[in-house]
Amino acid sequence: MTPDVLTIEGLSKRFPPSIIALEEANIAVRKGEVHCLLGANGAGKSTFLKLIAGALSPSAGRIQVDGTPVHFRAPAEAARAGISMIYQELDLVPQLTVAENLFLGHPPSRFGFLDKRSRRARAREALARVGASFTPEDRVGSLSIANQQLTAIARSLTREAKVIIMDEPSAALNETELKSVFRVIRELTAQGVAILYVSHRLGELREIGDRVTVLRGGRTIETFDVEGTPDSALVEAILGRDRGFVERRERPPVTGEVVLKVDRLTAANGLDIRDFELRRGEIAGLTGLNGSGRTSFLKALFGADAHEARMSLYGKPYKAKTPRDAIAAGLGLVPESRKTEGLILDAPIYRNATLPAMQGRFLARHGELKAKTVPVLRQLSTKYGSPEQKVIQLSGGNQQKVVLAKWIIKGARLLLLDEPSRGLDIGAKADLYRLVDELAADGAAVIVASSELEELYAACDTIWVFHEGRNIARFDPATTDQDTILKHQILGDHHHD
Repeated sequence: MTPDVLTIEGLSKRFPPSIIALEEANIAVRKGEVHCLLGANGAGKSTFLKLIAGALSPSAGRIQVDGTPVHFRAPAEAARAGISMIYQELDLVPQLTVAENLFLGHPPSRFGFLDKRSRRARAREALARVGASFTPEDRVGSLSIANQQLTAIARSLTREAKVIIMDEPSAALNETELKSVFRVIRELTAQGVAILYVSHRLGELREIGDRVTVLRGGRTIETFDVEGTPDSALVEAILGRDRGFVERRERPPVTGEVVLKVDRLTAANGLDIRDFELRRGEIAGLTGLNGSGRTSFLKALFGADAHEARMSLYGKPYKAKTPRDAIAAGLGLVPESRKTEGLILDAPIYRNATLPAMQGRFLARHGELKAKTVPVLRQLSTKYGSPEQKVIQLSGGNQQKVVLAKWIIKGARLLLLDEPSRGLDIGAKADLYRLVDELAADGAAVIVASSELEELYAACDTIWVFHEGRNIARFDPATTDQDTILKHQILGDHHHD
């Protein structure tokens, strides 16, 4: 049997005053395998990974690399021991070039000086291995989120890693980019490198994984062989009870008044949206490949991106020059990048959740803000210690719920959700879409942009296909099969002139 390169025994982490994030967690990762990690939001995955990568110190337990006990006090020590971490929320420096990011902390040198030629050549080699189309000289801040993800993966290839931890590496990647990532993973494992791979997409794990360990409630539940283990067994281990995937239910016809009517909206990078309508109580999905314009459209509606438009809201002309204008008009945006655009990470949960509702009110009492926050967090099944807890201490999925909570508290009647299920486990996705359904039933209008067509197909009344900045087709998922929608998404049929 292949020897273990990483062994974790009894790993625990407690945060004051009495928050148990991880309790007696165990895992054994073999040399040259793809070992997947599954767990619901709040199960302890993020804490577990940070402990392995040296970003946190354990309260108890033991970590061994190649049979040698290690005690990491910082990520740099973990990196020197052969542990490389790619975080779900990327830790890149947007002001620097791709090459500078790839070798940040370990630049190639010659005679004691930075060797820029070597750095450029090695950067090109790493980018080629992940199938990147951008150059080492490009600024990271100018790249799409998908290309920033490829940059982070390429950076791990510049170190001599024994174990590479990939936390949701595919969340922002399209199918072509994901195939490149899988090709790189197979190359690395063939060379004996171990991959600890975190994803909520079971089909993805079946394609790339060898074994999978499930965490629940901060504890290791079981380790399975991917081959031969049915999805139902994994779902039951994750949730502790049976809960199915998001399934389409029969939905009544949407007959509410037209809330949003876009005659035409144009913006940078070729965005050109025409004849878009959204009714009261409707859930409209936006599907399309990365770069199709979904995010740009939502940001323009929210006043976050400059645009020209002829549109109306509840029958009156609407133009949001700033997000403040959009919020005042009753819009709320859950952005794709929650940490950089949706949250103040070092602020308490209750402050984040009540920020829009308290706009212009400087003397609101803390007790009042907490009283507004707690019931909504309970409604969203959010896992947290106390309302005073910093948002940065929550898991990614629970951070997403805080972003959504602030618009519910504000009372937004037009919700713009950009990749809202990104990073959520199966059960949390089902909870999210049930909540969206309840909000729509209560009269809200909702636009959901997602790269997960199956989720849109299950949850939406209407699905719009975006292609190269244009809304090229509109479908009723009750009468249209997914293959038809997917064909338009890929081929871009029905372009308007």
